[in-house]
Amino acid sequence: MRFRLLRRRLTVSAPMVSVRSRLPWPMRWLLGAIVLGFSGALAVWAFEFGKDIAGLDRNAALELMQLRREVQVLRSNLNESQSVSNTSESLLIAERATQEQLMMQIRQLQADNLALRSDLGFFERLIPGSGTDALSIRGLQAERVSDTQLRWQVLMMQASKNAPDFKGTLEVIFVGTLDGKPWTTTQAPTPQPVLIKGYLRMEGLVDVPAQAVVKNVTARILQGSSVRSMQSFNL
Repeated sequence: MRFRLLRRRLTVSAPMVSVRSRLPWPMRWLLGAIVLGFSGALAVWAFEFGKDIAGLDRNAALELMQLRREVQVLRSNLNESQSVSNTSESLLIAERATQEQLMMQIRQLQADNLALRSDLGFFERLIPGSGTDALSIRGLQAERVSDTQLRWQVLMMQASKNAPDFKGTLEVIFVGTLDGKPWTTTQAPTPQPVLIKGYLRMEGLVDVPAQAVVKNVTARILQGSSVRSMQSFNL
């Protein structure tokens, strides 16, 4: 039996035996990591070397620089556009303010124009252009503006040049009927003082009863108790 076992081990049919040195598993992991790291580094080196040979890095760097320049240009254009927009908005606000001021001035000029036209119409209606007296009432006008008020206007002029200033009083008398009876009133409780330097225009409102019917208006310039000029007209 022993001879058979010995012959079996020494012949070709004997089983193969391998001798291995057993390493601990931490060493195996470390050795594997070293191999993998070396392989990865070799692969990265080969990839970078290939890109360098192909010229990809140079083109990418140039494209990156070009893109950065384009970004700077776009930012500069954006800042300029924002500045132009802010300036345009400021100019628009200033233009609107100027336009509003011009509109106010236009309205004021229109009001002044209407006042001048009213004055011109007053002078055209009241100045008859006749008479040679040194002092005279050249025009008188009255109109009813409401049921209880009358507006009156008087123009007094000195015909001669370099005439001395005239100091006196003005009295405007309204004559009519009230409830079928004679009625009269004046523009003021007492005659109004006047100082005429060449010409003087006066106007005012007088309160009248609603039932009063005014038929005649008379204006008198007084100096003391004497009448220097007088004019009247019928409504």
